[in-house]
Amino acid sequence: MKKTIFFAVILVFINSIIFAQASEADADKAFKIMESTDEVLAYKGDYSATISLVIEKPGKQKENVQYKIFERTTKDLMTIVQLFPEADKGTGFLRDGDNIWAYDPIGRKFTHTSIKDALADSDVKIDDVNQSSARWRENYNVEEFKSGTLGKYEVYIISLKAKTNVPSYEKTIFYVRKDLSLVLKEEDFSANGRLMRTILYPKYSKVKPGYVPTQVIVRDELNKGEQTQEVISDLTFDKLPDNIFTKGYLENLN
Repeated sequence: MKKTIFFAVILVFINSIIFAQASEADADKAFKIMESTDEVLAYKGDYSATISLVIEKPGKQKENVQYKIFERTTKDLMTIVQLFPEADKGTGFLRDGDNIWAYDPIGRKFTHTSIKDALADSDVKIDDVNQSSARWRENYNVEEFKSGTLGKYEVYIISLKAKTNVPSYEKTIFYVRKDLSLVLKEEDFSANGRLMRTILYPKYSKVKPGYVPTQVIVRDELNKGEQTQEVISDLTFDKLPDNIFTKGYLENLN
């Protein structure tokens, strides 16, 4: 009797491993959908934008933070410069491929950092503003792929599980519009399955190169009532000077 129970438990465990990942056909379809969410966005080649963050924490006054971001998506180059508040003006981040540095304008020092680090005291991570489309197949396995609804929209619900240490979270579920490949909602989970963050994309704007999520709400699910609202403005898509993506650029701002 004990042996029967033991083998039954083992069988359930094996089955859970087998079915924990989507079929090859579903996985390929899911990856193509996630890649299409990048294709419909305006972020191609060089671009710059202003990112304004409103940080809300229970019992505290709202905090306003502003950054200027420059990115060359074709070469994984990105520079972020803090504009506000004045006391932190000039603080920056520089990315060149897998190398990311944080810059302190007071000490005039660069230190290696992670794409998982947050911007200021917000719930927005450097990873959230990275637009590299190669990240999907390189860094994730498709755990589940299905259809559903979100509000008035028919959506694909795609559950991705990290297979490298690059993603900020162990598992992320994306809700993608079927009629137009725009992400409407994102849920980020820890390794033990706990919901850590919810990201909502209530507003997109159409510009010539594509769509831009001009309003994003990032909710901290561990600390209820804590959230960051992100507003994107001042978008340009002109070719950027090469020197913007250098340490010297950040050093010469102040």
